[in-house]
Amino acid sequence: MSILDKIKFPKDLKKLSISDLKVLNDELRTFTIEAVSKTGGHLGASLGVVELTVALHYVFNTPSDKIVWDVGHQTYPHKILTGRKNKILTLRKKNGLSGFTKRSESIYDPFGAAHSSTSVSANLGITAARDLLNKNFDVVSVIGDGAISAGMAFEGLNNIGHLNKNSLIVLNDNEMSIAQPVGAMSKYLVNLLSSKTYENFRDIVKNFTKQLPNEVSNFAKKTERNLKGYLTGNTLFEELGLNYIGPIDGHNLELLVQLFQKYKEKELHGPVFLHVITEKGKGYAPAENSKDKFHGVSSFDVKTGIQNKSKDKTYTNVVSDTLLKIAKKDKKVVAISAAMPSGTGLDKFQEIYPNRFYDVGIAEQHAVTFAGGMTTESIKPFVAIYSTFLQRAYDQIIHDIALQSLPVRFLIDRSGFVGADGATHAGSFDLTYLSCLPNFVVMAPSSGEELKNMINLSLSIKDRPSAIRYPRDLAGDYDNKKPFQIIKIGKGKIVKKGKKIAFLNLGTRLKQVFETSKLIKDQFKIESTIVDMRFAKPIDKLIIKSLLKNHDIFITIEENAIGGFSSQVNDYLLNSISNTPKISNFFMKDEFIDQSDIGDQYLQSGISPELIVKRVSKLLKQL
Repeated sequence: MSILDKIKFPKDLKKLSISDLKVLNDELRTFTIEAVSKTGGHLGASLGVVELTVALHYVFNTPSDKIVWDVGHQTYPHKILTGRKNKILTLRKKNGLSGFTKRSESIYDPFGAAHSSTSVSANLGITAARDLLNKNFDVVSVIGDGAISAGMAFEGLNNIGHLNKNSLIVLNDNEMSIAQPVGAMSKYLVNLLSSKTYENFRDIVKNFTKQLPNEVSNFAKKTERNLKGYLTGNTLFEELGLNYIGPIDGHNLELLVQLFQKYKEKELHGPVFLHVITEKGKGYAPAENSKDKFHGVSSFDVKTGIQNKSKDKTYTNVVSDTLLKIAKKDKKVVAISAAMPSGTGLDKFQEIYPNRFYDVGIAEQHAVTFAGGMTTESIKPFVAIYSTFLQRAYDQIIHDIALQSLPVRFLIDRSGFVGADGATHAGSFDLTYLSCLPNFVVMAPSSGEELKNMINLSLSIKDRPSAIRYPRDLAGDYDNKKPFQIIKIGKGKIVKKGKKIAFLNLGTRLKQVFETSKLIKDQFKIESTIVDMRFAKPIDKLIIKSLLKNHDIFITIEENAIGGFSSQVNDYLLNSISNTPKISNFFMKDEFIDQSDIGDQYLQSGISPELIVKRVSKLLKQL
């Protein structure tokens, strides 16, 4: 029996020697690789924190002591050690383990995560509550070097230093977030250390290093030539009121254990900031040698590392192709990413037009206002951000962009359901939170070809902001060599003529609407009309009005929460038309839907051909 097989919960770790723990590290790494090769998921970050995870659970008394993980990409070893090992093959599947921390999943997950840079604030909240209630436990945050650069992390650091609470923040510095970290914070981490700088650092932390093993200073000295450290005079974190320690080798299990024990034994007081250096993808050669360090992977062959991915064009690929095409003709076109150049398809743009590409890091709010500023000087920015992350910049979208009618062009990836990543990453709300804003053009293509033409249209919109939302899916009808087709703002397209029943579809459910129409014809002998509406705002009122002559039932279909496209249609029909037809709206269920395959998520929301037909049947009986 392996050592890992004997570990049911963290308390079992405390029975082991340091030498046993080192063997456990190897077993845990191998087990994680084997599991993720079958489930897919975020492998690289998890492999990088094996020693850190083992050391934390070995020293601290979880779940009484709280470990707050930022984002959650790195938590697979944590899940395996906290009673979830036998369920690990259910990772990211329906009714299985979440790919992130989740309070309802385990008492060892004190705070849920998925979006970045929340752990410091959550840590302080738990710590403040602890002290108010006169409880006695430790709180530890683990945050990455990409996440630490985000504004929310600094807000938390500023407050935690001010309140001077006893808490531990571990910076897991692996020199990578999803892409290489960028910006001044990254440069702060990567500046080479001069001897003078290092002497200053030693002066700052001498009270701490006297208590710590020699490996702390030795590691810093050893890595002076290549280390990303905050060691420039007084560190930023010292200035914020935190006691900075580091950098140390995050794969040195013995050192990690000694440091955590000293903290646990109250030899270190106040807010402590521990800077550890790890290697993303460590212990698995294909991950170590990969450009993204196997950040997010599909299932793969363990021996070769080759992933099982479709080679067909996705909507993200269409964005990549189209931006390159228009940028070649227009030198004012620029692309902006918030730490996701590859995920949003902007990596090729970055390679070909490096001077016109901006990766602002995990800083969606800044990305939006930065783009707005560019438009005031006639630059034409395209901001590509996942729908779920764009939520973070809503105030900036309203105040800095919409209010001023600035022509920022938003490319909203991963809209609608996202399958295995679940509710935290679903693009459920963008049609709702954008369509309610004045001065906005909001589009949703039904195919890759439509997406291409919409991007071209957005380039011509110079008096207001525009947004195009599209899913994580194959693009279907798409030919990059075909010339652009003209699309007029707010104009839909009838793609199938019929009578009595009119389907107003927005987005990529068009194929399923055709399936629905066929079922209706087979069952009721009615040839229904299908409209590709294209625009959530402004909606095509003329086409709707024209259909009122020979249609009694209107069905809206969108992959979005309540209050989006359907609300625009309902408002027009109910407030502008005297003889209102029967109306039925299909959108995402008014609840957060956990991870599953996308087809099942449609079923849960009632957005499937069979369920639509069922509701149409009831409406026909009411006529």
